[in-house]
Amino acid sequence: MTVKSAITESSATLASSNSETTRAVVQEFLAARLAGNTERLVALFADEVDWVLAENPAAPWIRPRSTAAECAAQFTELMEHVVPEDARASVDTFLVDGTDAVLMGHLSGTVRATGKSFAGPFALHLTVENGRITRHRVYENSLSIAEACTL
Repeated sequence: MTVKSAITESSATLASSNSETTRAVVQEFLAARLAGNTERLVALFADEVDWVLAENPAAPWIRPRSTAAECAAQFTELMEHVVPEDARASVDTFLVDGTDAVLMGHLSGTVRATGKSFAGPFALHLTVENGRITRHRVYENSLSIAEACTL
């Protein structure tokens, strides 16, 4: 075996190991979100998180966050502002490459204060390092959400 092939093989093994860890952590994240387990969510997020979700002044739960506790609290805040029975999210695509995972799907809900509904596609990019989520980026139909929040 040459040095180059040994390095390539070692890199492939590491990437596969990273992908397995990433997939497992993201699956735990999804299960914790579904169960509303904020304690578990805090444990899954790193102490500091690169959180990107375009701020939406009309939607109080959509704001900047940077700590594990703030990130985990997003679920609780969301449930305070939407009708829980109407909150839906479906994942159509789940891609993992090393430390990165991308989930794509659709979300919908009804805002409590207005009774208006929102819906649209989303993409979520998560990065997992040392078994914890260090990056959380959501791309969603913020116009639909803002309109649902406006009286």
